Amino acid sequence: MEEEQSGSAVDNIVNDFETYESFLDSQITSLDLYYLEDEELARQLVELGYRGSGEMLKREEFEMRKVAAEAARLAKKSQKKVLASAGKDLKDNFLIALAEREEANRSGKMTSIIFIRDYNSHGQEISGYIDYSHRLKTEQFEGHFGGKKKLLPRSTDLSFYNWDTQSCTYNSSPYFQVITDNASGLLFKSKRDRKTIHVDPKVSPGDNTTRSLIETNLYVQVVIYDHITRRKS
Repeated sequence: MEEEQSGSAVDNIVNDFETYESFLDSQITSLDLYYLEDEELARQLVELGYRGSGEMLKREEFEMRKVAAEAARLAKKSQKKVLASAGKDLKDNFLIALAEREEANRSGKMTSIIFIRDYNSHGQEISGYIDYSHRLKTEQFEGHFGGKKKLLPRSTDLSFYNWDTQSCTYNSSPYFQVITDNASGLLFKSKRDRKTIHVDPKVSPGDNTTRSLIETNLYVQVVIYDHITRRKS
């Protein structure tokens, strides 16, 4: 209990004073200045513990706590960042499905794989599997949720296939490993819990994974695989 109170007191000091010098000044009394006649000397004596009217804190600890407090502030600010889907008029089931999964994919509670089959700007039929969590971290999604930009598979996604040119690519992502040399067909393995995601609709998608066929007017076909990482208790 005493340690908690002490830590709280230190944090209060760090929050109350912008610099270590201003903290030292707060410990100096008018009587100290009267006798010492030197503000810098008074600060040194406070830092050494010979003077001071309150709790003492070494420069190194003050600066370390200051850095930690700023990091915590930035992290809290980042957590409060408005979602790209916030305030958007979502008129299609696919956009609604993306919005429902945005926060969980950004925070790491869930990792979703999106299968999309549609046509590119050249009228060529394309399909592929997209790591939604990875795309959210590397791409601005305001345009997608606002209906100004379509989410289409790319050659840099988990998989990509152009039905006209028959070009095909596979790429592992920060969250999924692509497995192509399997008798069951294409598989994805979660890098977090090593669970395998089966995309074959004839079999179960795997542990902690659900498969959702999305009815949409924007694409030819959309299927979303949501994987929940099992956390050790």
